[in-house]
Amino acid sequence: MAVPTPHPTMTDDWRDDDGALRSDIVEAVTSAVASNDAARLKDLVGEAHEADMGDLIAQLDTEDRRKLVELLGADFDFAVLTEVDETIRVEILEDLPAETVAEGIAELDSDDAVSILQDLDEEDRSEILEKMPAVERVALKRALDYPEDSAGRRMKDDFIAVPPFWTVGQVIDHLREADDLPDDFTEVFVIDPGYHLQGHIRLDRLLRTKRPVTVTEIMEEEVRTVEATEDQQDVALMFERYNLLSAAVVDEAGRLVGVLTVDDIVDVIEEEADADIKALGGVKPEEEISDSVWTTAKGRFRWLFINMLTAFIATTVLKSFEKQLETMVALAVLAPIVASQGGNAATQTMTVAVRALATHDLGPHNALRVIGREALTGLINGTAFALIIGVVAGFWFSLAGLGVVIGLAMVCNLVAGALAGILIPLGLAKLNADPAVSSGPFVTTVTDVVGFLGFLTIATWWFKI
Repeated sequence: MAVPTPHPTMTDDWRDDDGALRSDIVEAVTSAVASNDAARLKDLVGEAHEADMGDLIAQLDTEDRRKLVELLGADFDFAVLTEVDETIRVEILEDLPAETVAEGIAELDSDDAVSILQDLDEEDRSEILEKMPAVERVALKRALDYPEDSAGRRMKDDFIAVPPFWTVGQVIDHLREADDLPDDFTEVFVIDPGYHLQGHIRLDRLLRTKRPVTVTEIMEEEVRTVEATEDQQDVALMFERYNLLSAAVVDEAGRLVGVLTVDDIVDVIEEEADADIKALGGVKPEEEISDSVWTTAKGRFRWLFINMLTAFIATTVLKSFEKQLETMVALAVLAPIVASQGGNAATQTMTVAVRALATHDLGPHNALRVIGREALTGLINGTAFALIIGVVAGFWFSLAGLGVVIGLAMVCNLVAGALAGILIPLGLAKLNADPAVSSGPFVTTVTDVVGFLGFLTIATWWFKI
């Protein structure tokens, strides 16, 4: 007798050995949704981590996502919405009543609630906020008033703060008895009556100190703070540089308004790196894999159009050597190789330069040294490839001089590509333009023009065409 294959349950591991979501989990959830089996669905996903649920929802189609949330009802954890793309998040929220959304995000940490609300348009956001209790509503409105991508948008507004005259015993009793403490914390802040930050105490030191000792005696006055309006990328760099677990967030008057923790910063680092990678490829930073075809096509059109215009510049160079190309067909065959190698070398340099600018590792103090390094790297690789392609071209077309010509052009273009790859991002940064977004088309144009112009000019001179 055949033994039926058991269905996966909430106790199963959701990931395979490669870390990907197991296909049988996805199939089981899809089946439960299709059959409107709420009990089965809750058994499958009831105890799932929000990150796993986020990946699961991303793999479902639009209708199944809507039905999954509907079937889970009050058991749907709104923290899952922080783990999905903006497109999916907004899609789900728009299908839910404002009262349901208000109840769901009221249970979240303030930073998670803000990350969900900030993607909605002003009208929907206001409707949801009006359905929330006054205390939560005021706190979220204040956080949403901070600039986008600022520390104020990322911070948690629940923290532990005590006056400096308390004893260690009073602090410990407060931590044991208070009902409104954060779920996770590693330090206690010390404030005056006006909420101005005086210092902080790490939990390990607090628990190792005798109860009668006052807070003033053991607090550390030097605290890493960030202003609520500070850019999140600068804050992330500070966490990375000083190996921080948390940092106090203060307003313009120095009053403590929140705390940033390392889990928030990990998200920032991932988002900023993701945005830089997309920008280097000519893709809008906010593009997600869940976007519609029209949204994706519209977002990519601008940079493709700019690339098309810059390509005409390189084509103009070829047009000016029309006679030489007709006389020696080999030039038309080999010219793209020179331009392509220069473009690849430039992209390598540009990627390193843009990342170094983003992390503040490249600046006026070391720019000349790095420019020299990249130029020398281009010269070395250019010489190596000149020898390789020179020999291949010479034998291929049975013309030794052609090998010399393309070799010289290869050296010139790889050096030019290396210089363009660093000088263009530096120049754009100096003009306060984002080098990750703007560098690509300009660098490509330089390598194409120098590649074609250099190769065909040297060929004209060498062969007296």
